[in-house]
Amino acid sequence: MPLSHLARAIGLCYGRRRREVTQLVRLFEKADMWRLALPESSQRGVIMSTARCVWRTTLLLGLFTGLHVPVTNALSAQMLGLSEATIEDINAAFDSGTLTSERLVELYLARIQAYDQEGPRLNAVLWLNDQALETARILDEERRMSGPRSPLHGIPVALKDNIDTADMPTTAGSLLLAGSLPPDDAFIVEKLRSAGAIILAKLNMSELASGVTMSSVGGFIRNPHDIERSPAGSSGGTGAAIAAAFAQLGIGTDTGGSVRGPTTANGIAGLTPTHGLLSRDGIVPLALSFDMAGPMARHVYDVAAMLGVMTGIDPDDVATSKSSNRFETDYTQFLDVSALGDARIGIARDFLGQDTEVDWIIEASLDAMRAKGATVVDVHFPQWLLDVKGDWYTTIRWREFRAQIPEYLATIGPKYPKTLSEMVERSMEITSLTPEGGTPNPTRWSLLVQEEESGTLDDHEYIAMKNYGLPMAQSIVAGLMDAQDLDVIVYPTSPTRPSLVNGGSSGGGVSATNIANLTGFPDLIVPAGFTSDQLPVGISFLGRPFSEPRLLGLGYAFEQATKVRRNPRTTPPLAGAEIRR
Repeated sequence: MPLSHLARAIGLCYGRRRREVTQLVRLFEKADMWRLALPESSQRGVIMSTARCVWRTTLLLGLFTGLHVPVTNALSAQMLGLSEATIEDINAAFDSGTLTSERLVELYLARIQAYDQEGPRLNAVLWLNDQALETARILDEERRMSGPRSPLHGIPVALKDNIDTADMPTTAGSLLLAGSLPPDDAFIVEKLRSAGAIILAKLNMSELASGVTMSSVGGFIRNPHDIERSPAGSSGGTGAAIAAAFAQLGIGTDTGGSVRGPTTANGIAGLTPTHGLLSRDGIVPLALSFDMAGPMARHVYDVAAMLGVMTGIDPDDVATSKSSNRFETDYTQFLDVSALGDARIGIARDFLGQDTEVDWIIEASLDAMRAKGATVVDVHFPQWLLDVKGDWYTTIRWREFRAQIPEYLATIGPKYPKTLSEMVERSMEITSLTPEGGTPNPTRWSLLVQEEESGTLDDHEYIAMKNYGLPMAQSIVAGLMDAQDLDVIVYPTSPTRPSLVNGGSSGGGVSATNIANLTGFPDLIVPAGFTSDQLPVGISFLGRPFSEPRLLGLGYAFEQATKVRRNPRTTPPLAGAEIRR
């Protein structure tokens, strides 16, 4: 007789309530699955017999004595590696008393010590919050006294260094802003702290969110999957840090692909939200027509959990008014393993054909979607849009940086430059290594000159692009989706594998990422697989404005169907760092 049938029969005979019987039946079903999953060996029969006896004795003891709840807790406990645990797992461990926030912070600090400051020296972390452990202790006590504020209560978060924190420097990775302490937190940082999150660290980045994946403050960042490879930019420090499990959650910023490139290059999940869904107040601007902060994490669940904490209308960022009555405060409710079953998905084949191995992984991903019931159709963008999108982007991006960076510089101390022209002048004075360990960044500083000479916000090219080019791009992409009734358009986030740190391999390729910026549409990235040289490949889910609930549902379903994320080979788990939920 199957064990579950035995549990039901005996439970009902001994007068147990139906709910208790159902609970025991589920335990016996677990017992059946567990022993069926035992490895084949010459001793298998003996092991199975012993296991069966132990399970029956333990569960029947609970049945007869009424101790079924403790038995349930003991048998359902799970041991998870730190990088495997989602926020849901960590909160379960908090609730069971097997983990504290203080201990969680210690685990992440140990990994930063082992792999950023020593070992492969990823160079992802610029500043550590010296109050993180004390904050964790306070939040642990608050949890004991009054319960958690939110699912992020006591959860460590690491921020890209262009996001203001009043208690840590915000330099955007630039020696030109070295030591700058902003007057207050960015809006989204205030939201995170109010939810009980712990700001653990500020992370290295491409300087001023553009150029090569290095900063004059911190130097080059390394990819934890292969330290000779780039983690991509400009949120490369966030991508590397989250992949290497230096924090549970990370925040990047995206103007032309700067959340999505590092997400795919480091094999994690990330989202560039709809333009206006999150405030940019307190973030060093690159181009406000495109700029968005975005959550990055090892799991889609965590991306969803973090996103809902940060949404809301900010009077200091007019773009957030677009999200009125359209934002959610809990996106985890939309995660659905069966979401692919009724989905219509377009594959943008314009962005295949640049790396055979990336193409193979994307085709395998499409097959996985079809296996879950999705309909997949080919989509092609107009060639003229592919030809001009780069120029359209630069026309707005360079001019807006020139016009908007002074507004941010006005909020920080008087010793810092106040215009782009002053930034160019000061950069010319830094031609050698600094005593603090800084280094010149001629590639990015050369771009400052081009941005300074690009034009103004009242010239005819900018006005034409802002008023007509961007709406045209929005109409084209929405029209492609409407024409075939698509939920999303998918594409390889990077059509080629990550480039070498020194730029010695092709890398990059013609990507679709700036289409999301030109339109302001949301773009979710999920790990899709690995190349033969063990480099991660991600797949993008591009949706309509404020379709994050649907995007996250589809991305979660794909993630759970494929489960391809792996720990980077240079940053393995540390001994004793498991989470017991």
